Amino acid sequence: MSAQVAHPNNETSHLNHHPPLHKDGDPSIGDAESLRTTLHFSITDKIGGLDECLTVLRSCNVSLTRIESRDTELPYHIRRLPVSRPSKTPQFDYDFFVDFYAKDHKQVSIVREALVKVTSHVKVISTGVSDSIEGSVPWFPRKMSDLDSFAEKVLEMGEDLSKHQFFMSRYILHMSHLVLTAHFHSSIPGSDHPGAQDPAYRARRSEITNIAKTYRSGHPIPDIAYTPSEIATWGAVFRRLTLMFPTAACREHHYIFPLLVQNCGYREDNIPQLQQVSNFLKDCTGFTLRPVMGLLTSRDFLNGFAFRVFHSTQYIRHHSKPLYTPEPDVCHELLGHVPLFADPDFADFSQEIGLASLGATDEDLEKLATIYWFTVEFGLCREGDKVKAYGAGLLSSFGELEYALSDAPEKRPFDPSKAALQKYPVTEYQPVSVAGGGIVAVVYFIAESFKDAKDKVRDFAASLKRPFSVRYNAYTQTIEVLDSKDKIVRYAQNIKDDMRNLVSALEKI
Repeated sequence: MSAQVAHPNNETSHLNHHPPLHKDGDPSIGDAESLRTTLHFSITDKIGGLDECLTVLRSCNVSLTRIESRDTELPYHIRRLPVSRPSKTPQFDYDFFVDFYAKDHKQVSIVREALVKVTSHVKVISTGVSDSIEGSVPWFPRKMSDLDSFAEKVLEMGEDLSKHQFFMSRYILHMSHLVLTAHFHSSIPGSDHPGAQDPAYRARRSEITNIAKTYRSGHPIPDIAYTPSEIATWGAVFRRLTLMFPTAACREHHYIFPLLVQNCGYREDNIPQLQQVSNFLKDCTGFTLRPVMGLLTSRDFLNGFAFRVFHSTQYIRHHSKPLYTPEPDVCHELLGHVPLFADPDFADFSQEIGLASLGATDEDLEKLATIYWFTVEFGLCREGDKVKAYGAGLLSSFGELEYALSDAPEKRPFDPSKAALQKYPVTEYQPVSVAGGGIVAVVYFIAESFKDAKDKVRDFAASLKRPFSVRYNAYTQTIEVLDSKDKIVRYAQNIKDDMRNLVSALEKI
C-alpha cells in the first residue's frame, strides 16, 4: 500500500537551501562513523509548532537531511513526494518524520530528550552506522527486520476512517499502492467510503489493523476470524471476477489460481489467511506477505519488493457495496496481486523494481513508481495474437478489466523509459495521453513476457543516478551494497561457484 502527498505550497524540504550542520558545524553529510537516524514526533496544530521542534534539533547540532511534511487543510493534487500525515496519536494533529546524522547513540538520546520537552510524543524509528557512499542518498532497509520500521510510518491509517482522505476518481481502486496524481476530499461528512459512518465497521477495521501494527518480521501472521458478512462480501467479488479470469487473465494466472484454490483455501465461502498464502508464495518464488496498517510511502512499499516482501491489507471493503472499494483491501491483494507473485519470472521482475528503488532519488523513484503502476497494477501482456491482463488493478476490477481488453484504449509496447514519463489524470480509466490540452486516449503498456520486462527494467535501472549497485543475498535476507573491491570480489566468487555448478550440470546431461 502506498500513497504520497504534498501540498504545492508546503512541499517536503530536503534542506538543500543550506548545508546541514555536522559535528562542529562542517557542512557535510554524515561520515562512515555517524549514525543515520529516523525520528518520529507529533505536534498540535498551532502557530510555530513545527518551528519550535526544528529549533530544538538545531540546538542539538545534528545534520538534518530530510523532513516529511504536509498541510492537509485544502484540496490539492497529489504528487509522489515524502510527506507527513494527520496524526494517528489522538491528542495531536500532525506527525512528522525526520532523518538526521548523530555522532553517537548518546547524541540520539539527547535529541529525543530535548524534543520531549516541546512535544511529548517522540519515537526513534531507526538508527545505525551509515556507509560513506550512502550519505547522499535516502535511507533504505538493509535487512528484513528493517521493514518493521515501516509499521509506524503509514501515511493514512487503515482503521481511522474518520480522518481518512479518500481519493476521488471514477475507479478509486486505481489508487492501489502508488498514487502519483489524484484529487482528494476531506472525509466526514463527505467521505466516499461506504463504512465511514458505520461505527461497527470502523471498530472492526481498527481491530484488524492493530495486528499489522504489532507484527514483526519472522513471526507468523495472526489469522483473522472473518465474520459471515465479511465472507459474503468476499464471495460476491470472488464470483464476479472468477467468471472473467478464464478469458481475460494471462496464462501464468491460469496456471497458478487453481493451485491457490487447492493449497490456500481460495473459494467463494472462505477468505484465505495471509500466513497460509505467504507460505505458498515462499515455496514458489521466495515472496512473502506482510500485514500493513494503511498506506505506505511509495519508497517504503517498493523497498519491500527488494526483499521479495509484499505489504498486504487484511481488512475488507464495506458489505453495503461489495463490488466497490475506495482503497485496496484483502480482495484486491489476494485476487489481484498474489497469483502472479507465485510466478518466478514475475517475481524476478517485481524484485528488480524494488532493488532499483533502494537509495533512489525522489525523481528516479517517481519514475519507478510510474513503471510499477503501468505493469504490476495495470499491465497487459501478449499471448500469441491476443492481449491478456496481468496487472492487479485489472484482475481485481471487472469494470477496468473489460475496458482494458476492449478496442477503446490505446495500447503500446512496454518500454520502461517511456512508461516512466507517461502522465495521466485519474478521472478516467487509467491512464491517458494528453495532446493539445485534451484527453485523447487511455494508454496501457503490453509486455512481451515477464522475462523481457525484467530485462528492460534492469537496463533502465542501470541508467539511474544512484552512485552504487546493490544485490539481495537470499541466504541472509539482506541487501549488500557493492561499493568496495572486497564486496565485489566476494560477489564474483559467488558467481564463479554458480557457474561451476552450471557447467557440472550441463556435463551430466
